[in-house]
Amino acid sequence: MGISKPVQLPISVADGSKRDSRSQFAALCFRVKDGKTQILLVTSRRTKRWIVPKGWPEDGLTPSQCAAREAWEEAGVKGKAFDQCLGIFSYEKDVGDGDPLPCLAMVYPVDVQKTVKDYPESAQRRRKWLSRKEAAARVQEPELKKLIRTFRPKHLK
Repeated sequence: MGISKPVQLPISVADGSKRDSRSQFAALCFRVKDGKTQILLVTSRRTKRWIVPKGWPEDGLTPSQCAAREAWEEAGVKGKAFDQCLGIFSYEKDVGDGDPLPCLAMVYPVDVQKTVKDYPESAQRRRKWLSRKEAAARVQEPELKKLIRTFRPKHLK
């Protein structure tokens, strides 16, 4: 007997605010071009630092579906989101009230098939394709740096 692949279940946030969970789902958007893996980073809206798309849980969506939705809204990409969580990174989110919110972001890979110029947050963000090494150097969070540097698409199932 083989081991069955776990199936993600949709999230229910009906009993609380999205912000109560302080967990987010992030998209590690990637493509393989000329045999080399490239990572897509976007700028944050307020500070313009380089980040991966991420956002709050959404009712009725799986974690990987949430990551794919954020990849669309923040980076204008469509692709295959994998259910396999690559890892977790922590950071403090500036929510504008002077008291940063500690967050944990679970990272899901998104194999980018298409990019578009006009997407929900196109006027608020920049995006850039980078090598794994360059992308890791531009993000601030140590755990995310390591996830990006060690990411290998061929290990996805």
